[in-house]
Amino acid sequence: MSAKKIVIVGGGNAGLSVAAQLLKKDKSLQISIIDPSLKHYYQPAWTLVGAGIFDIKKTVRNQADYIPEGTKWIKDAVETFLPEENKVVCKSGASYDYDALIVCPGIQLDWQKIAGFKETLGKNEVSSNYLFDFAPYTWELIKNFKGGTAVFTNPVSPIKCGGAPHKIMYLACDYWQKKGILDKCDVHYLSGAGAIFAVKEYADTLTEVVRNYNIKPHFGVNVTELDGPNKTVHYEEKDADGIVLKKEMKFDICHAVPPQSAPDFLKSSPLADAANPYGYVEVNKSTLQHSRYPNIFALGDCTNAPCSKTGAAIRKQAPVVVQNVLAVLANQPMTAEYSGYSACPIPTQYGKLMLAEFDYTNKPTMTFPFDQTKPRWTMWILKTKILPWLYWNKILKGTA
Repeated sequence: MSAKKIVIVGGGNAGLSVAAQLLKKDKSLQISIIDPSLKHYYQPAWTLVGAGIFDIKKTVRNQADYIPEGTKWIKDAVETFLPEENKVVCKSGASYDYDALIVCPGIQLDWQKIAGFKETLGKNEVSSNYLFDFAPYTWELIKNFKGGTAVFTNPVSPIKCGGAPHKIMYLACDYWQKKGILDKCDVHYLSGAGAIFAVKEYADTLTEVVRNYNIKPHFGVNVTELDGPNKTVHYEEKDADGIVLKKEMKFDICHAVPPQSAPDFLKSSPLADAANPYGYVEVNKSTLQHSRYPNIFALGDCTNAPCSKTGAAIRKQAPVVVQNVLAVLANQPMTAEYSGYSACPIPTQYGKLMLAEFDYTNKPTMTFPFDQTKPRWTMWILKTKILPWLYWNKILKGTA
C-alpha cells in the first residue's frame, strides 16, 4: 500500500505547524507544502515594532529554515482547486494530486477597497502595522507627534488579529501621556465593529482605557478613502434612522488597517462558502473538515469558522486538523473538536497587557489562575519575550 499523499496550501504558522505535527504522528506520509514565499514573518510583533520596542529585523527569517524535514516544499502559487479530481493546479501549470488536502494560505489585505490608501501608505503621515515595510514608519509618526488629531481605523471586514487596530492606539496614547502631550492630542478611533471588543468582560476594561486616554470612538463606521496629501479620511456612518451619511475628518497622523478577505484564488474556487461575503473556505466549525469535500480540511485565517483570526486560534486548530485528517485517511470516525478558542494579547500601556482568551460562545476561557481582565506586567513579558521565542522554536516545529 503506497504512502498517503497530503498537500498543504500555505506555509505560514498553520501550514508549517500542521506539517510538523503530522510527521510526528506518521513518518510515512508524503507531505507537500505549496507556498511561493521565501521569507517567513512573525506578524504579531509588528504592533511592538510600531510602538518602538521591537526590532523589525527580528520578525523575518528564511522560510527554508522552517520547512519541516521530510516534507516537499513546492515554491509555487495555487491557481485553482479541482476537488472532484483531488487535484490542486498551480500558476506554473503544474498540478498535484492528494489523498487529503489542507488549506491554510492565510488572509488577503484588500488595500484597494480604501481609495488612495496604497498610494499614501508610508508617507503623508499615514502608516499601517499590517505590512513589514511600514510598521517602523508608525513609530516615526508616534515618536515625532507634537499634538493634533490622530486617527486610528479598523475596517468593517473580519481581520487577522482583530485587536491590532486599537493596540497601537493605546500604546501611542501612553507614549504621548508620558511625554506630557496627551492633552494636546485629539484621538479618534474609526471602527467598523459595533463595540470596542466582542467579549463583555474584556470590553469593560478597554472601555475604561479608552476613557482614561480621552479617545473618541466611532463604531459602525466604514472608511472609504484616505486622502494623504490633504490629510483627510473619508468614511460612512449610519444615523439613528439607518441612513448612511458621508463624513470626513482631518488628521495630523493616521494609522489605518486595510479591509481583508480570503485570497482571490480561494474566493473563486469551489471550496469557498458561497454565502460568505469574504469568500472564506466552508468548514464544519468543530471538526474543520470541509462541508462538502470530506478529504479537505482548512484552518487559520482563511476559514468561515466564526472565531477570531489569531495565531492562538491556529495553535488550538492545528492538532484538531491533524487528528481528523489521520482519521479520515484511516477510514475512522473523527473525534477531535475545536471549541472556537482564540486569544488576543492587548497592551493597554507600555509594560502592561491584558490577555483576552475566549471561545465560540464569547465566554472568557482564562488559562492563568488570576483575573485576566486586568492588564499585567507578566502578560507583557509573555507577549514581548516568551511568545516570539515559542513561535520560532516550538510552534512552527510542531512541539507547542
